Parts: sequence; structure tokens; C-alpha cells
Amino acid sequence: MKVAAIDWENWEPEEVATLLFVVRDGRVLLIRKKRGLGAGKINGPGGRLEANETPMQCAIRETNEELLINPLNVTAAGELFFHAEDMPRIHGYVFVASDYEGTPTETDEAIPHWFEIDQIPYEEMWDDDRLWLHRVLLGDSVRGYFTFIEETMLDHKVTFF
Repeated sequence: MKVAAIDWENWEPEEVATLLFVVRDGRVLLIRKKRGLGAGKINGPGGRLEANETPMQCAIRETNEELLINPLNVTAAGELFFHAEDMPRIHGYVFVASDYEGTPTETDEAIPHWFEIDQIPYEEMWDDDRLWLHRVLLGDSVRGYFTFIEETMLDHKVTFF
């Protein structure tokens, strides 16, 4: 399915979720997800928005829960829209933090891993990450639209600002 075939003006997500990337000293803190959608993949910490929670509050809470750290200097870095027939349709908010308190710790949900920004293992991540993550980690903001089937990206439209 092509991105242009979706009526994005009237499109409704089934879930609203967040991703948060801690960037410090030329490295990014990622996780290997242990359960749920994308289990086994490398990604940023994040998850579903809860009632009466802003996307930024969700991103911070999820990072606390998944890595036992408190991200600091958190800024919004964009929005992502994922359409799939065989997975939940997701509206994602992306955040970047420049520091954190605590020690990244493995939990039931995630195993923490630091990567140099130019050595991110995109082959172990969602297909779309290679299209936008590097630029976000270097300070750009993103707006991306993606179609997927069976965890494989079919089409995309990505803009930076």
C-alpha cells in the first residue's frame, strides 16, 4: 500500500505512542525490546500513551520504566504515522534527551545498549528507522508517514524541519 493512497486527513490511529532517544557524547542509548510489538528489535525506549498523559510525560515515564533512568532536557523531535493492516495503526511522537539521571538498567521490558551515532545497527531495527533516526539524533525534527505489512515497510514519505 502506498502512503499517497491513505486519507491521512481522516486517518485514525489505534494507538498513540512515544519514542525517546538519550544522546550524550556522540552516543545514543537504545534498547533491545524484550516483549510486545517489535520484541527482539533495537529501538528507543517508549510506549503507549495513558489517559490524561501528554506525549512528553509518556516518553519520560516509559524511559523510567524500561531503563530505570530519568531523562533530562527532553525536547520534541517529530511525529511518525504508521499504517498497517496486520498491526495497530500508530501515531508516534519522537523525543530526544541530552542527559539523564540514574544508571541504565535491564528490566523485564528492555536491555540497554549504547551505540556511537555512526554505528547504529539499523539491520536490527524497524525498516523506517534508517530513514529518519540519524537526522533526528543530529538535531533535525521529522514528520514521517509509513505503510507496513508483516513488519516490512512498503512505502514512506519523510520530511525534516
